[in-house]
Amino acid sequence: MNYSTQQIQKRVDDYISQFKEGYFSPLALQVRLTEEVGEMAREINHRYGEKPKKSSEQDKALSEELGDVIFVLTCFANSLDIDLSEAFEQSMSKIETRDKDRWTKKEEDANG
Repeated sequence: MNYSTQQIQKRVDDYISQFKEGYFSPLALQVRLTEEVGEMAREINHRYGEKPKKSSEQDKALSEELGDVIFVLTCFANSLDIDLSEAFEQSMSKIETRDKDRWTKKEEDANG
């Protein structure tokens, strides 16, 4: 299934809203996000780096780790009432302007 950012934010909010505790504080969410990014980095290091897994370690899907990052990032955005689509648009506009000539562009083929 393909989700829009609005659908992702609503699904996460529907899930979190069923619990009395609600969203964690911004500081706690930052720590959780750092933990999840660390788990993703560990998996990348095992797959593409020089550090093999221990025989006792389970093989985790990189997509699962990335999904965990998206979940916590969405919790963060929801808890601060930030629209992820708007945040993404602001970021892309900045990047497309600031970095438009920073990298070597691919040549367009003759057929356009």
